[in-house]
Amino acid sequence: MGDKKNKVPLVEDTKVKVLYETQASLGPDELGDYPLTGANSIYSAILSRNEAVKDAKRLKTFLELRDKYVRKKVLFEDPLFPANDSSLFYSQKFQMKFEWKRPSELCENPQFIVDGANRTDICQGKLGDCWLLAAIACLTLNEKLLYRVIPPDQSFTENYAGIFHFQFWRYGEWVDVVVDDRIPTCNNKLVFTKSFRENEFWSALLEKAYAKLHGSYEALKGGNTLDAMEDFTGGLTEFFELSEAPKELFKIMRKALKRGSLMGCSIDAYSAHEMETRTEQGLVRGHAYSIIGLEECDEVAKDSKIRLIRLRNPWGWVLWKGPWSANSKEWSSLSIADKDNLKKQTVETSEFWMSFDDFKKNFTKIEMCNLTPDKLQGEERQNWTVSVNEGRWVRGSSAGGCRNFPDTFWTNPQYRLQLYEEDDDPEDERVACTVVVALMQKGRRMQRHQGARFLTIGFSIYEVPEKMYGQNMHLQKDFFLYTASKAKCKTYINLREVTERFRLPPGEYVIIPTAFEPHQEGEFILRVFSEKRSTSEEAENIIGLEKIQKKLLESEEETEEEKQFRAIYKQISGEDMQVCANELKIIMTNVLSKHSEIKSEGFSLETCRSMIALMDTDGTGKLNLQEFKHLWNKIKAWQLIFKRYDKDKSSSISSFEMRNAVHDAGFHLNKQLYDIIAMRYADEHLNIDFDSYICCFVRLEGMFRAFNAFDKDGDGIIKLNVLEWLQLTMYS
Repeated sequence: MGDKKNKVPLVEDTKVKVLYETQASLGPDELGDYPLTGANSIYSAILSRNEAVKDAKRLKTFLELRDKYVRKKVLFEDPLFPANDSSLFYSQKFQMKFEWKRPSELCENPQFIVDGANRTDICQGKLGDCWLLAAIACLTLNEKLLYRVIPPDQSFTENYAGIFHFQFWRYGEWVDVVVDDRIPTCNNKLVFTKSFRENEFWSALLEKAYAKLHGSYEALKGGNTLDAMEDFTGGLTEFFELSEAPKELFKIMRKALKRGSLMGCSIDAYSAHEMETRTEQGLVRGHAYSIIGLEECDEVAKDSKIRLIRLRNPWGWVLWKGPWSANSKEWSSLSIADKDNLKKQTVETSEFWMSFDDFKKNFTKIEMCNLTPDKLQGEERQNWTVSVNEGRWVRGSSAGGCRNFPDTFWTNPQYRLQLYEEDDDPEDERVACTVVVALMQKGRRMQRHQGARFLTIGFSIYEVPEKMYGQNMHLQKDFFLYTASKAKCKTYINLREVTERFRLPPGEYVIIPTAFEPHQEGEFILRVFSEKRSTSEEAENIIGLEKIQKKLLESEEETEEEKQFRAIYKQISGEDMQVCANELKIIMTNVLSKHSEIKSEGFSLETCRSMIALMDTDGTGKLNLQEFKHLWNKIKAWQLIFKRYDKDKSSSISSFEMRNAVHDAGFHLNKQLYDIIAMRYADEHLNIDFDSYICCFVRLEGMFRAFNAFDKDGDGIIKLNVLEWLQLTMYS
């Protein structure tokens, strides 16, 4: 990269825009500044994985569980989502008296599904979850996807035991959610979602399962339809404002249909009064239409091409009265063959055609759900290449904030993306790869009762120089100070997911997912969909300890000053010339007092115990003078590094700078270990004092040394029995 002196830091993209979502579907509690909550334990990631394993186990054992209750002739009662107030709300009670009743207590002939599941089975109740119901209505248009979410082999007659199950995509895998059929009622009527048929209950039970997934019914209040669409399909959603749509929108949509993507469109209603009112040409504001097909035909009379789009109105009838409606004059401009082909495609009375230009003028937005290859198995479609990475931001270590914070931005998780080949697009002269990047934050809705809200999130993409290809290393601060981003999300926003579509040349890139502010903790999933072959993986350092440190220490000779504190050592150690932890603490306090450049009140007893464990080569639990000398040389070398990063002379360094200090000392760690160091050694202000700093280095070197002693064949793997494990961890 050349000489640093000649470099000028980039400024053109150091300021990042932030946008707060103000859609009507979001409640006021979704907006504003959020408290710093989230994962604060290294074990949280492990626990979340355990929950996923439990959900998968429920899927496999549902039939076994149901049959058990059938044999016992007892109706199932879900202990994890009980029929009481804790399953209804976590903050504000509803102003009504609830009774939980089974369908058989509400009508004579309860049915799970009557004449197939369709949009008329979804009537909103007294819960602000219209965003969820809109997604369910869209799901009913695709039977294959619908019956993945709603397993159809369930009823209130055959093998009935009051137990039902539903399947949802949850952060990279499908989970099975089991519920009983006790549903909240008031005055013998369902309070929340219901079917227009009083004896049909699939939609009410689906809503209950989704509420259980998020902790309560109240947790479903306010949301985004695209989030629910992803939970029902495992797909990746995109949102297009037609006023700002890319020039190649028609091509994007045509490719999406070939891949089996679900697409919907709507016209914004800017007030409650406008909802479901009609435009002059019969379209309905605030109403979701499905996009079914796209065609490009020759207009014989005009000797030109016309682009047409086929839409479906879920209400079951057509209101469009503009050009290309059923009996309009425009049809006469097509050849007989084209006309017959298009008319043949509109097999349902709810479908209609319009020109693509009129579509862009009349509609406001498009919502697209790109399906993963596993949803399209057995179908001859052009599939996406999909990669999924899970990660987390940890306060003081990897929660570095956006590009507005250059001192910490580089500490965020980094993911290398390799794009190997360009799109197959003969119409496009550019050599480029289409990629859709989606950053989703995990678990925030379920943590609402703990005060969690959606973080404001986004991401940037940087091109990796060719000389760094294949080196899957975490890029350092200087790279981002002097390198502009190649692409980035338009805005940072407080939604569950931020998605952006890009066209990038083949090559290697690094994606940096971040929260807007530093120190905001959370877990996330980063997904990349590409038209052609690609890979993405987290940038990782190779874990190890350099030999350079040892060479440095061996080359040093005892100074006059060290000879002076030899006397102190002899005085305190006694006749055996060995010191225990308490005696070492006294010696260190004396020695440090003679070194003005080391501002420390001395080391804690725990740090001194770790020092003895590190240097105690003969297993006596004490240090002799030679062992003490080696220890002191290490501390001096580490102290020089500490001074380098203690820029304000406060006798402490930032937990973010600890990454560099650890690296300079010869230790090579990965992101997870840096996260642990920040959580273990940083104070509430995210600073690490000299005592904690030395304690960390002593523990690191001691653990590396112990591991290498057990790793006889040098393959990086050791096998320990419980005694060896306890000996290793207790005496370190």
